[in-house]
Amino acid sequence: MGQCRRALEKDIPRIADLLNQVLTIHHNIRPDLFKADCRKYNDRQILALIEDDFRPVFVCEDEAGTVQGYAFCVLEQHPGNNILTDIKTLYIDDLCVDETLRGGGIGRRLYDYVKEYAVEQGCHNITLNVWEGNDSAVAFYKSLGMVPYKYGMETIL
Repeated sequence: MGQCRRALEKDIPRIADLLNQVLTIHHNIRPDLFKADCRKYNDRQILALIEDDFRPVFVCEDEAGTVQGYAFCVLEQHPGNNILTDIKTLYIDDLCVDETLRGGGIGRRLYDYVKEYAVEQGCHNITLNVWEGNDSAVAFYKSLGMVPYKYGMETIL
């Protein structure tokens, strides 16, 4: 079994492949919102995120060093906010395991690694968003013990 770690520049091509897989899922669920055949971050943006300690990117790799999954994260805090308490949150902006490897425990290992990091950073909670219709992701996050904490609503005109 491989390891989880902070992403490195050498991981960018594989992260880019996985970003394409995520986009395909989102495009299939909401083609009115998500374009086809593009990705959330280009290589330059991925590198900037990898180097940003407030937006850490983590990967899980196999024994050969091939990235099997990633988690893009954001450390959030709202000091001096009028209504929010000053807790620190680790927001998972994007989490993906290669579609050919899902169900094998990699996502759980990656989440556990991210959770350990959040504890080390003094975070109060971990949050993320899941698109309506991505039932397998909802089931996965529930299996980790995550629960809904807010809902996004819309009216399509």
